Amino acid sequence: MLSTDNLAARIDHTLLKPEATRDQIVQLCAEARAAQFASACVPPCYVSVAANELYDSGVAVCTVVGFPLGYQLTKVKFFEAHQALSEGATEIDVVMNVAAFKSGRDAEVEDELGQLAELCHFRGGILKVIIETALLSEAEIRRACDLCAAAGADFVKTSTGFSSRGASVEDIRIMRDQLPAHIRIKASGGIRTHAQAVALVQAGADRLGASAGLALLTPPDSAEAASTHEPTAY
Repeated sequence: MLSTDNLAARIDHTLLKPEATRDQIVQLCAEARAAQFASACVPPCYVSVAANELYDSGVAVCTVVGFPLGYQLTKVKFFEAHQALSEGATEIDVVMNVAAFKSGRDAEVEDELGQLAELCHFRGGILKVIIETALLSEAEIRRACDLCAAAGADFVKTSTGFSSRGASVEDIRIMRDQLPAHIRIKASGGIRTHAQAVALVQAGADRLGASAGLALLTPPDSAEAASTHEPTAY
């Protein structure tokens, strides 16, 4: 059974709404520090704010690149990642180019992810690749996992939270079956309850991305307030 501390250490406490304010990001970071979440995941324009708020906290600063659609040019994603790492991010969640992937341009996808993995590792960071499982068949999920592994990604992540659905237990089972043991999995999108969180971890998820991070720590029979954030799919 997962303890609250063990579950908290798996959560990327997230706020990626387009209307997110600086004050909300500061609050998110305060919650992440207090709960000792794995990271606070913030929009690129707030990386420096989060880095300042989380200094010496043990909580990582995470941000997104090529978000949420993934079809930016490689050089644009590379610049985004470089800028974020320079401003204090240590974890980069990049959206795979699903358009290129669906077009069969696997070598191009792998090369892009490889460049980003090399950059992140050179700067002491980690790369999580969002494959957007809602848009993929099981065979495509497996193929995408193979490309991420070949490119040197640290994590493969299910979803942006901006597509038709978020993570499912079945997605995680497929990904865990396909990926080498050393590559971790992040489930994200629509995770709003403790029960969902536990089910995803039991299926093989190493991290959980959620805006309802505090709610995930609260079992159904607990009377404690879950979160000051309204749960969303992000």
